[in-house]
Amino acid sequence: MKLIAGLGNPGERYARTRHNIGFRVVELLADRFGLSLKKKGYQAFYGTGQYAGQEVTLLLPQTFMNLSGASVGSACRSLSVTPSDLIVVHDDVDLNFGVMKIKSGGGHGGQNGIRHIREVLGTGDFVRVKVGIGRPVGDKDVAGYVLSCFKTAERQQLDTVIAGVADAVEFILDKGVLSAMNTFNNKILF
Repeated sequence: MKLIAGLGNPGERYARTRHNIGFRVVELLADRFGLSLKKKGYQAFYGTGQYAGQEVTLLLPQTFMNLSGASVGSACRSLSVTPSDLIVVHDDVDLNFGVMKIKSGGGHGGQNGIRHIREVLGTGDFVRVKVGIGRPVGDKDVAGYVLSCFKTAERQQLDTVIAGVADAVEFILDKGVLSAMNTFNNKILF
């Protein structure tokens, strides 16, 4: 069983914000895999099915971003998913818009959803698919920035970026993390 969690904040208010790009990637994967994300459990919406001959669960935590570990940890325990079989898709302000990076293990890098998942699981030994959303210009508040919507020029490229990240997650499932890192890390997706 592979667990793929997209991080974001629940509710329509946050649906199109930078912080919710992880949700959007997992929603696209659900479409590609023919899965419905309507089941409720693990403090999330989720769906379970098959991809490339392996069982996968796609998860959209309905906790707020900073408490993502409650949902992800619950799903890992209930589904007997080890951290090595967990893939978390999330935004990253330290990567330019449209750039992605796949990482296995490591710290939280200031991303509070990842911080909480690490705390709950007691380890950082899971795969992260980081999606660049850029950093605010000047002295703008980072918290306000991640909760803002993408600019018009970014929105024109956003579907391409989301599709590229979904391709990378599928590549991880097909060929493994190391091969995916070599293929996708620091790639500009538009």
